[in-house]
Amino acid sequence: MQSVERQGKTVDEAIALALADLGASLEQVETEVIEEPSKGFLGILGGKLAKVKVTLKPDPLQMLEEFVQGVCERMGAQVQVTVTADDEVVSVNLAGQSLGLVIGKHGQTLDSLQYLANVVYNRNAEMRQRVVVDAGGYRERREETLLRLANRLAEKAKRTGRRIMLEPMSAHERRIIHTALQNDYQIVTYSEGEEPYRKVVISLK
Repeated sequence: MQSVERQGKTVDEAIALALADLGASLEQVETEVIEEPSKGFLGILGGKLAKVKVTLKPDPLQMLEEFVQGVCERMGAQVQVTVTADDEVVSVNLAGQSLGLVIGKHGQTLDSLQYLANVVYNRNAEMRQRVVVDAGGYRERREETLLRLANRLAEKAKRTGRRIMLEPMSAHERRIIHTALQNDYQIVTYSEGEEPYRKVVISLK
């Protein structure tokens, strides 16, 4: 973290000088008073200036970007990381030629990266937010695939009268299946098994 130490006749003056050096506002920094000012003998001799240390607060968005970039590079994936934020979610989008390494089978590696990104961001941010990590629009394509799968297997359950068990999925993907079929009056869905092998079951009511 970038820090500067400055002196001034008063603590406020020393802080103002440090803020000018950093090009920052008071809200963006942490301040530490190293030495209070003092007057010398008869107010003239031996007086001391105030001395402060001013440190830029860590930028959680920048730290998040650097973390995700570093993890991808260690995996051997050359990607470009873009981080944006609004009031509801922090979005991390990955672009590049080696996204398959980052996504993994059915997005398992991407989900793990997203979990770690949430930990890193919310450990440094003042307000807790949800972090979503996507790679080349994978999550939208995966959701569309799951919706088609849910409807196709629901029709199969109706046709055969047998319950159908899907492959193990993350909690987020299971929720997509449940939501897709929740208004089908002939079908009921539920989950079976223990994580990480928990599966959705589609059955007739």
